[in-house]
Amino acid sequence: MAETFDLIVAGGEVVNHAGRGLADVGVRGGRIAAIGDLAQASAGERIDAKGLTILPGVIDTQVHFREPGLEWKEDLETGSRAAVLGGVVAVFEMPNTEPTTTDAEAMADKLARAKGRMHCDHAFYVGGTHENARFLGELERLPGCCGVKVFMGASTGSLLIADDEGVANVLAHTNRRATFHSEDEYRLAERRSLARTGDWTSHPEVRDPQSAIQSTERLVRLARAAGKRIHVLHVTTAAEIDFLARNKDVATVELTPQHLTLVGPEAYERLKGFAQMNPPIRDASQQPGLWRAIEMGVADVLGSDHAPHTREEKARPYPASPSGMPGVQTLVPVMLTHVAEGRMTLERFVDLTSAGANRVFGTAGKGRLAEGYDADLTIVDLKARRTIRHEAMATRSGWTPFDGFEAKGWPVMTIVRGRTVMRDDEVVAEGTGEPVRFVETLG
Repeated sequence: MAETFDLIVAGGEVVNHAGRGLADVGVRGGRIAAIGDLAQASAGERIDAKGLTILPGVIDTQVHFREPGLEWKEDLETGSRAAVLGGVVAVFEMPNTEPTTTDAEAMADKLARAKGRMHCDHAFYVGGTHENARFLGELERLPGCCGVKVFMGASTGSLLIADDEGVANVLAHTNRRATFHSEDEYRLAERRSLARTGDWTSHPEVRDPQSAIQSTERLVRLARAAGKRIHVLHVTTAAEIDFLARNKDVATVELTPQHLTLVGPEAYERLKGFAQMNPPIRDASQQPGLWRAIEMGVADVLGSDHAPHTREEKARPYPASPSGMPGVQTLVPVMLTHVAEGRMTLERFVDLTSAGANRVFGTAGKGRLAEGYDADLTIVDLKARRTIRHEAMATRSGWTPFDGFEAKGWPVMTIVRGRTVMRDDEVVAEGTGEPVRFVETLG
């Protein structure tokens, strides 16, 4: 009797832990039930993936979807729409909303807002503060929580923990891997007078490479003293890569497509405020170090740091313009272009966008195209040639720093737990996202 599946994705090139090869993927009950030749099997639905490439579902472990409190920039629905249009099956969302996500009530509120509205699976960071540090061991175990996030620089109010004592206190109370924005707030404060009004090329001077490496060295020292694991977000300097390569036992590393692709001062001259983010887009001397991190295995994950602001906000003269740019919808096509142009292998892309999230954050049943795992698939056309355009962006902000970018490779289907959510640039199943589960907090 022929085997029966809910869904068979047939005839595509599968890229997973076993390498690359033509295979069918059989799905049952929202999970991968078989990988191989399923030509004789029957299924409730069969998708012809001939000529396409089937990747483990892409997980974006750093997004800012701005809800609650800042919905004119983005909300959970529009942000997750952008995610699935970009081939992303799950996102980890940041705590710097209004109110901030720093207690159990705020976490529950975000999960309630996400239910029936988010199109991809999701988890939320709880923000570490001086005030809630002693409760973080409980907060990081809440359902739907991907871990603790700390801003050592580039934040305001209670989410900013600039001092060593405050960081040490957070680490003392966390048991999961804690995530950090690592810029030295004290050095940034000293250098704010270097900002030239209306001149975005001064942004990387204010937030110089030393402010990053200085903070990261402090952070690793504190993590070692506490015997705790840390994750360093959006690393931008070659010095940090060299340093973190010597500290991989405690530290994992995130890179972003923006820092791997855009270069100052050209980006600031062309894009002005739309190139402004923290840590900044740096000059060409730093980028080879980031690519070395990919080549040598120092980088663990790619995150978009999707952080939208309106065009009007971005048009304010520097330094009144806010930092941050959209990116969740463009992560896959931008990085597939780097693959096509030989800067990285497709297997390394898979490692950084699915397996890496699984290793760093301990996702339960996610991050691997393997039997028994969630049937999360990012199906791409590596032969597609498309131009990224502002008007195609689903983010409420309606723009992208990659407008005009000629992409070589494009996401054509996003399948989340066996359900096709995006197909051919259209969201075809709405509001079906669920909270991501984590190995360290099961039960």
